Amino acid sequence: MKPGIDYVGICTPFYCNDGNGLFLLSKRSRNARDEQGRWDPGSGLLELGLTPEQNVVREIKEEYGCKNITIQEAVPVHTIFRLLNGKKTHWVAIPFFVLVDPKEVRNNEPNKFETFSWFSLDKLPKPLHSGFLYTFKRYQSLFQKYIKH
Repeated sequence: MKPGIDYVGICTPFYCNDGNGLFLLSKRSRNARDEQGRWDPGSGLLELGLTPEQNVVREIKEEYGCKNITIQEAVPVHTIFRLLNGKKTHWVAIPFFVLVDPKEVRNNEPNKFETFSWFSLDKLPKPLHSGFLYTFKRYQSLFQKYIKH
């Protein structure tokens, strides 16, 4: 059975930033589960026995190798419906803004991510992962708080 397709998937997206207005995004490889070639800030399926916060920290350590991780703020929990390869998907997202040290970041999953880079919110790469694009548009005011003027 596949999360988001055969049952509601619960995920914990994270929006890693450097504290100076830049956000970390990875380009999904052809080996990624879905949305290959799209830029994604990162997320993980909520694991049994972990809180959403614990899951985010575990995922960031796993994907980017960071040790110094500070959860800054939760984004409201929301549902994301999407059409993926002709199939309807249903996800509940529990996202967080997270401060990380750019010097610690590395690609720990090169089979899933071609590359990663830091972007300002006004110069995000394209195409973006559909789940991130939905959240970014819906919660624009929360993202704006992390832009340095």
